[in-house]
Amino acid sequence: MTRQVVNGALLRCSAAMPPGVAGLSVQPVNRLLSSNQPVANILDHVPLLNIPSFGMCASPSSPMVIAATSAAMGVFTPVPCLPATPAPWVTGTPTVLLANIPMLNNCSTCQCLNGGQISISFAGQATVEIPP
Repeated sequence: MTRQVVNGALLRCSAAMPPGVAGLSVQPVNRLLSSNQPVANILDHVPLLNIPSFGMCASPSSPMVIAATSAAMGVFTPVPCLPATPAPWVTGTPTVLLANIPMLNNCSTCQCLNGGQISISFAGQATVEIPP
C-alpha cells in the first residue's frame, strides 16, 4: 500500500541544490479532506500553483543554467528554480479516483522540463493508505 498525498506533502527535486525540498500546495476545489488537508490528484502539477520553487536549479540540461554558465565564461552557475511541469504526475492510483482523476500517492513522480525529477518524500499525512 502507498500513502494518500495531501496539501503540505514534502516534494524533492533531483536537480535542486540541497536541500531541494518544498511543500505541495493543493487547492480545495475537489472538497475532499484527509487529515484535515485537501487531497491531491495527478493533475496537481501546475508550476508555482501546486509545485513551488526548490530554491536553486543545478541541472546541467536546464536552458537557464546553460545560459548562466555561458555568461560566466564556462563556470558552472546554478540559477533560481522555476519548475516546468507540463505533464501530470505519473502514475498515481488509477483505481482510486478524485473528481474522475487518479489520486496522487507517495510513489508518484513528476518530470520537470529543466531536467529534474520531482518525487514525494512525505505524503503530508501518515494514516491513510491507498492501493499502488
